[in-house]
Amino acid sequence: MCGIVGVVSNDPVNQLIYDALLLLQHRGQDAAGIATHNGHSFYMHKANGLVRDVFRTRNMRGLKGNSGIGQVRYPTAGSASSEEQAQPFYVNAPFGIVLAHNGNLTNAATLREEMSYRDRRHINTSSDTEVLLNVLADEIQHSTEGIGLDASSAFNALEKVYARLEGSFAVVSMIAGYGLLAFRDTNGIRPLCIGRMDVGQGKSQWMVTSESVAIEGIGYEFVRDVAPGEAIFVDLDGNFASRQIIADAQLNPCIFEYVYMARPDSCMDGISIFDVRMRMGDYLAKKIRSQTDISDIDVVMPIPDSSRPAAMQVAKHLGIEYREGFFKNRYIGRTFIMPGQAVRKKSVRQKLNAMRIEFENKSVLIVDDSIVRGTTSFEIVQMARSAGARKVIFASAAPPVCFPNVYGIDMPTRGELVAHGRTVDEINKLIGSDQLIYQDLDDLKQAVRDINPLIGDFEASCFDGIYLAGKVTTAYLDALEAVRLSPEDIEDRASDYGDFSRSQLHLQLMDSDS
Repeated sequence: MCGIVGVVSNDPVNQLIYDALLLLQHRGQDAAGIATHNGHSFYMHKANGLVRDVFRTRNMRGLKGNSGIGQVRYPTAGSASSEEQAQPFYVNAPFGIVLAHNGNLTNAATLREEMSYRDRRHINTSSDTEVLLNVLADEIQHSTEGIGLDASSAFNALEKVYARLEGSFAVVSMIAGYGLLAFRDTNGIRPLCIGRMDVGQGKSQWMVTSESVAIEGIGYEFVRDVAPGEAIFVDLDGNFASRQIIADAQLNPCIFEYVYMARPDSCMDGISIFDVRMRMGDYLAKKIRSQTDISDIDVVMPIPDSSRPAAMQVAKHLGIEYREGFFKNRYIGRTFIMPGQAVRKKSVRQKLNAMRIEFENKSVLIVDDSIVRGTTSFEIVQMARSAGARKVIFASAAPPVCFPNVYGIDMPTRGELVAHGRTVDEINKLIGSDQLIYQDLDDLKQAVRDINPLIGDFEASCFDGIYLAGKVTTAYLDALEAVRLSPEDIEDRASDYGDFSRSQLHLQLMDSDS
């Protein structure tokens, strides 16, 4: 999972992109990068770490130009720690292109071979983003032979790009001397939306980003979501164009965005994330009432922060007191998206602390947004018992996560998923709770449809094992797991990657005295 942003403005964009990435920090804490464009050159800085740590004053001064793109990275394909995997990526031909990507290409290995033997392009890293960039560059080169680049030729190139890509992708790219090109996969698995700021005289500044919170947080106006299979092009004068590249594309958004990934104050595809999480609590309350004696529950407690709306609704519908029993350390990142299991386990107790006064001699219903690996849930249950709880009932606002997610969320191995091949009773014993209750998948889907009835279906493969995009077979999953479980990959993910050197790149595109 990553957060991306692209901007075309009348003013310098370095601070604007930085501020947008801060608002998207929840989508990735592994690395951050910004590339700006001043008409003659690209200027880029990227490094491992949080946005606030990657960019210093000297870095920001070097990011010149009125347009650019940025990304916060959460590793899914490629190395977890290598700074070479940080985005954006750059190619010098044709024109010069920088690109950032949220998602995961399921046919990256095949495309990498095509790049080498058919297109004569060298891929320098294991990142599928670099593969995607080279596919785009290759098709733009073919579509613009003998002519210059404009919106029409860029869209024509994307028709070929879509035919080659499989998986999930939301993309922002900057083409030197021309403008911003952004597009979204045919299922709309990964989110992408458009913002605008009017600057007078019929001119506008434009932003494309992963979540609406980044648009509204920097003072732009939210316009709409990019449709599945749609591309937009904004030239350097702020002229906006769009084309539906795939005519029969259907919206099947990733349902885990609503469960966990997105900020609650965002809106995706006409759906308020906060409202969905409240509706998740409404349905979960019915399930809890049907499976346990609610008269034996003293308090309902959320695991802060993403489960709070659901927990509030559970308490309301059950008529049980809502209490905040866990104090969250705001200076610890999201444990789910930390690369190494050892790092995750260590950080749980650093992130959360149980306040004894809220637990002692109480039967506690703990509500979490989801249970993925089960390690966090186990630690939470133990904290509740150590704080004096006489009974711990654990409820998940999402169904059991039983299958790997291959579309940009770090759930690549079945063995890491506590629900894979286990019953609810077995999971309950593993996490140490007195009772475990899961949301039903149909209820989760209905919670989203209650907000936007126009959504037909969802990408919910981590719950149901149905993969909508690409040829995701058992052999594919086995190969993915073999890489992830290799000693080299395990060591890489468990490593401390905070000491990598940082470099500032000045990508000169043409001779200029400026």
